[in-house]
Amino acid sequence: MSVPAKAFTQWLHSVAPGTSTAAVSRLSGIKRSTLAQQLVRGKVAVVTVVSISRAFDIDAVAALSGFDKYYDLASGLLPPTEAELVSQISDVDLLREIVARNAIVDPPEPAGKHILTPMPHKTSVRSWIDAIDVPGLRHTISRDLQMAPQNLSAQLSANRLAPEVAVQVARIAGVGLTGGLVVTGVLTPKEGGWPEDARGKALRALGDTDLVTLAAARLDALGKALRRTDQDNEQTNALWENLG
Repeated sequence: MSVPAKAFTQWLHSVAPGTSTAAVSRLSGIKRSTLAQQLVRGKVAVVTVVSISRAFDIDAVAALSGFDKYYDLASGLLPPTEAELVSQISDVDLLREIVARNAIVDPPEPAGKHILTPMPHKTSVRSWIDAIDVPGLRHTISRDLQMAPQNLSAQLSANRLAPEVAVQVARIAGVGLTGGLVVTGVLTPKEGGWPEDARGKALRALGDTDLVTLAAARLDALGKALRRTDQDNEQTNALWENLG
């Protein structure tokens, strides 16, 4: 989630020599107090590095590659797989595509032509993990990063993944190392090397059967999540009622 403050300071001096902290904060849109707190704690957030890179027109992937945790990020920059691209098409967009393909007369929108929901969507992270899943992936992540399985599950349920975890997942799965940073919103698709309209092309390439099957699986997962939420709410309400 962070890079060492000492390494960050050295990097900042190299890319913006003589620029004050106040000026860096103003140009990057980061609160001065936020940057100061990160420096004091000795850990600077990855999103801070990315924001400053954008402000000074520096390649964000190259910038992150200068830090030990992300040393191979630039060299591991690969185009996303078809499965990764499809995973980043939202549930709503899948349903809109089904409607467009099956409209008998005057479809609301031509099939494959509507503007897709921006990334990341509501289940981007879990969908990406499912798309790149290799045997034992979750176990390997837990072992390599010393992360309890329930903590990984909690991050996926919250649609987030710490940057270093996202990159390590990509390393294990053998896909482009920027993919996890793209699906979590740390990098834009363009910054992460995802071709323009790649998701749209992947959607149009899906056969009708695959499209409907994928949409059904997504809706089933959504239904399960909503049922869990309803159960949690019922338990909470029952607890309050018992407490009087």
